[in-house]
Amino acid sequence: MAGETKLSNEISALIQDDMSDRIIETAKEIAIEFGIENLNVRKILQRLNITNRVFYNRFHNIDEVLEILYEDIVLKIRESIISKFEPDKDFFEQVIDIVANTLVMSYKLKTEFNNYVFENDSISDRNYLWWKGEIKKIIEFGKENNYLRDVDSDVMSYAIWCFIRGYNADAIGRKLSMEDAVNNFKYSFNVLLDGMRSK
Repeated sequence: MAGETKLSNEISALIQDDMSDRIIETAKEIAIEFGIENLNVRKILQRLNITNRVFYNRFHNIDEVLEILYEDIVLKIRESIISKFEPDKDFFEQVIDIVANTLVMSYKLKTEFNNYVFENDSISDRNYLWWKGEIKKIIEFGKENNYLRDVDSDVMSYAIWCFIRGYNADAIGRKLSMEDAVNNFKYSFNVLLDGMRSK
């Protein structure tokens, strides 16, 4: 507990200002231009024409900047999911649209930060648990309204998370066009959903 307090005091002691935002934005630009693996403090300092001290008064290291970039991507992608369904529209079409929208939203962002985002998605329990929980809510809604048969919501939410994430990673890695990725994804995800339909 004392260690956590010390760490939070260290973080709060860092400066958070317009320069912090400029450092983060510059890091993003460099990562997009040269790839995340080529991002380092020296390149940020050169581009902004600032000193080590200016950077390290705001961040402990480059990993903190990368974590902020990752969190920003995660939050933007999360905006694509909704939890309310319109009763006069087909449940399955709405689910496919939600998931396809997530794919579209994440496609450009993840293309820019491909390896870094997928590595962090794998180790970030917080992001994984958030998505699994949101997917589970949709499954539970489908079961309660007799759209879906009585499937194990925990197992299926994990399977769907893996399907979406794996498909996204492969499509981006293979550089499929977004249109092809979305069309192929809608088709295959519809087949998966069809197996969960209430009989």
